[in-house]
Amino acid sequence: MTVVEDRPATSDAPPPRRGNPVWALLRNSWRQLTSMRTALILLFLLAVAAVPGSIFPQRGVNRENVAEYFAAHPKLAPQLDRFFAFDVYSSPWFAAIYLLLFASLIGCVLPRLRDHVRALTTVPPKAPQRLDRLPHHDSGPQRPEEPAAAAAEVARLLRRRRWRTRLRETPDGWTIAAEKGYLKETGNLLFHFAMLAVLVGVGFGHWYGWHGNRLLVEGTDQGFCNVITQHDESVLGPWVDASDLPDFCLRMTKFDATYQSTGVPKSFQASVGVSEDGGEYRSRTFTVNDPLRLAGANVYLLGQGYAPVLKFTDRYGAEQTKVVPFLPTDGMLTSEGVVQFPDVNIDPATGKRDPALQMGFEGVFLPTGGTDGSAVSKFPAADNPVLYLAAYRGDLGLDVGTPGSVYALDRQQIADGDLKKISGERPYVLRPGEKWTLDDGSALEFAGIRRFATISIRHDPTQGVMLVGAVLGLAGLMLSLSVHRRRVWFRVTPAGSGSVIEAGGLPRTDYSAFGEEFAALTRHIKEGTP
Repeated sequence: MTVVEDRPATSDAPPPRRGNPVWALLRNSWRQLTSMRTALILLFLLAVAAVPGSIFPQRGVNRENVAEYFAAHPKLAPQLDRFFAFDVYSSPWFAAIYLLLFASLIGCVLPRLRDHVRALTTVPPKAPQRLDRLPHHDSGPQRPEEPAAAAAEVARLLRRRRWRTRLRETPDGWTIAAEKGYLKETGNLLFHFAMLAVLVGVGFGHWYGWHGNRLLVEGTDQGFCNVITQHDESVLGPWVDASDLPDFCLRMTKFDATYQSTGVPKSFQASVGVSEDGGEYRSRTFTVNDPLRLAGANVYLLGQGYAPVLKFTDRYGAEQTKVVPFLPTDGMLTSEGVVQFPDVNIDPATGKRDPALQMGFEGVFLPTGGTDGSAVSKFPAADNPVLYLAAYRGDLGLDVGTPGSVYALDRQQIADGDLKKISGERPYVLRPGEKWTLDDGSALEFAGIRRFATISIRHDPTQGVMLVGAVLGLAGLMLSLSVHRRRVWFRVTPAGSGSVIEAGGLPRTDYSAFGEEFAALTRHIKEGTP
């Protein structure tokens, strides 16, 4: 008996190499991130993430509204603030979605661009052996022409219809391959590049852009210069300093507004004097849809209202005049406001001011008052201006330095009794030119009315990029939806002393009208062949 010793098998082949798990994880993560499905999901998440920005007030838009929300919801607001509900567009989670979408689009577009360029430089493929198996097929009758001449004429007719053609000679005759519809993928790529341009524009616009709002009253004594301290509210980009703002000043000389009979505005126009870089004032006009374009900033017209001119004469005969904007509360410009005189009733003998003798007036302004005595304006134009006021005397609470509304008195001062109402229960009615004499001999005169405009001063360095991106995106989307990829082949074979033409067609995308196009094309080829 022969004993065979078991020995391990040997092989000269090298052991299989194990891939780097970290590199494999990164590669698979990148493939998943750059897939079209992930890009669509991130685009949807970006839209959802922007929803809180339209629900909750944003610090970058209006800090006063945020403060009011905190006052109205003292328990909920701090919890929402922990998740950046009032700074949505500068929050880390919004930036993460934004950057992931940007990376995903780049990963989607670059490989498709490479494949598209390769497809554009590749000749149409050879004709299949069995054209009758294609979705669209047509066999032509016998022709008296030679196959070479007939094939050349078919290729010429296809090129005239802007088909990319390739003429090939085969052992049994000639074939013509033709393609059309590459603009569909061009439109897709153009749309994606446009989205990238818009994303870049939004990002750089946020970093290098800035905007501010200002309430500008008529009159050369109510000018405005473009510095941070003179903005009612302003937001600077992270990479913008206050010294980077352009140097210009505005003075509104006139504000014109026209209305329909129903009170709906028809047109607004502001006439201003503009001084740039310390130069002389030059007259300019701008409207709602035609902003004032200056070097480094655009000035937009947002709203309008009235500013009563009130002159107060205190008990010692000293006069003060203030132009006070009243805030509109409805479409007829019924407006609420307050005028405060903290520096009045100063004893001329001692030169000291008694805080308990400060004066405040709060009320409603009606551009067109009615005959029924209601505190509601009947029309937005100043046809019958009426001012309803209540007078208060005492400490206005301005000396403590606590910020407060300029359109209402401090309710806490009234509740504490530091500011007392002295005008009775019913408001006092004033019309332009009328005077109201108070109990201590002081008087308030309704001296006149001025118009004011709410303007927005903005600078967006990527505005042009975003405009071009939006236009190109729309053009790319139209190309993507209207153009269809398709291929046709023609085989010209000898038949007796002539030739016969066989055709086949294949749509590369869902294109229901390809059958009609194929039939018209083959009919034209048959009729146009000599």
